Amino acid sequence: MADRPTIARTVPSLRRALAPFRDSGQRIALVPTMGALHRGHLTLVREARRRARRVVVSIFVNPTQFAPHEDFGSYPRGFAADLKVLQTAKADLVWAPSAEAMYPEGFATRIEPQGAAKAGLEDKFRPHFFGGVTTVVAKLFTQTAPDFALFGEKDYQQLRVVTQMAKDLDLPLKVIGVPTVREQDGLALSSRNAYLSAAERSVAPLLYRVLKTSAARIKKGEKIQHVLDVGRIEIDVAGFALDYLEARHALTLAPIASRNDGPIRLLVAVKIGKTRLIDNLGV
Repeated sequence: MADRPTIARTVPSLRRALAPFRDSGQRIALVPTMGALHRGHLTLVREARRRARRVVVSIFVNPTQFAPHEDFGSYPRGFAADLKVLQTAKADLVWAPSAEAMYPEGFATRIEPQGAAKAGLEDKFRPHFFGGVTTVVAKLFTQTAPDFALFGEKDYQQLRVVTQMAKDLDLPLKVIGVPTVREQDGLALSSRNAYLSAAERSVAPLLYRVLKTSAARIKKGEKIQHVLDVGRIEIDVAGFALDYLEARHALTLAPIASRNDGPIRLLVAVKIGKTRLIDNLGV
């Protein structure tokens, strides 16, 4: 069994743990997570290991990205199990701060992103979300000062927002998107999948099927709006409560009307029972 990764819970202890890596000129990759680790997270860790000599995984359920009615209190947590997974994956350092360490008394600064963060997708339904995400991610970037930071493409709007933030703030790292990891039936891996009942789990893969079919039809030249209308009906008939199914410019997330408007990303968000699922696919 690999050595257990070092665990840091305060900023001073984190900096002490990182110092030997920096002093010896080793590249560092950061994988930010909220814990409840699954195969998708391990894919990020493996890709991080491929790019850098040292891998830091943060585990922090960030309260500022949850609205009062959302699932902060019930979000899956299991630090001991996560640590075992990261030991097997050969992570070097786990940054696991408390909320008090991240947001000490008197904390008064918040990032308010624009651009892709105001695309009318996740931000329409969770207007608090990207301010919380970019604030905590900016802190993680400055705390760990990585050469690379790896994010899954499942949270595609988040990936675009964080990438833009790092560029706009001249942060000296490269943000890397890693393709979505899926179950055999196509369902995108997510910690929130644990909320699904057996019946809901059996229906959930329809989202990916709709995305694949819609992408294929758009590639064949069908009008985007018609394709989306058909997909929305399929999702509704299957029993989901649809938040959105949209075709957007893959980089800016601006609305598009035709294939000539640029690279296309299809994005979907639904609720089924008590669970909210999101997914996306390039065209």
